Amino acid sequence: MGVLDGKAALVTGGSRGIGAAIVRRLAADGAVVTFSYARSESAAAEVVAEVKAAGGTAIAVRADQSDLSAIDGLFDQAAEPTRTLDILVLNAGEAMVKPIDDTTVEDYDHLFAVNARGPYFAIQRAGRVLPDGGRIVALSTLNTVMPGPGISLYAASKAALEQFVKIAAREYGPRAITVNAVSPGATDTDMFHDHNPPAVAELLVGITALGRMGEPAEVADVVAFLAGPDARWMTGQNLRATGGMLV
Repeated sequence: MGVLDGKAALVTGGSRGIGAAIVRRLAADGAVVTFSYARSESAAAEVVAEVKAAGGTAIAVRADQSDLSAIDGLFDQAAEPTRTLDILVLNAGEAMVKPIDDTTVEDYDHLFAVNARGPYFAIQRAGRVLPDGGRIVALSTLNTVMPGPGISLYAASKAALEQFVKIAAREYGPRAITVNAVSPGATDTDMFHDHNPPAVAELLVGITALGRMGEPAEVADVVAFLAGPDARWMTGQNLRATGGMLV
């Protein structure tokens, strides 16, 4: 019997990387998991098949987090008349490496739409539909406390998300809805490798206490803790799942 038996979860950006690992873990814990994907239908279908083969249930829905109408549709899919949505995991996000001097208004608007505006209104929608005792977990990044050149928009948009988490924790606390963040460090995903050359990856591993890059499943384990019953007394927190990159 899984700790999430009878629960329904919504995961944004669940077709690859950390998001796919979260979908697999929550489904393994017993939740019916609806997840969004923006581009790759084949990757989403693969996650659904993997979960089904393991005895779980996952439902893939195409939805772009920057499109607020798509978020409404996603919630409608996740919370059908026969299901009550219990858990929201905000994983979808985009990174950008570009100096401030080269950044355009379009760059700013797009990254904040994906990483801040979309999650904000998803939190709002979750606050309206989650039952008392529900869970909201948002994926941030260690870069909000270890910023570097070229990631001004990425770090700032994720920092905004962290503030949404803290305030939502206060606002929804009277209903026992917990709201927390998870901030991964260097994790072995396509997104990480797309934005970090091998030399940077090697440097980051060198300053990580556990001496290696993290795996998506290890971040998913932390999310699963926050989504489960054992985290009922934890809210407004940011758990840095970094292997000790920052201690």
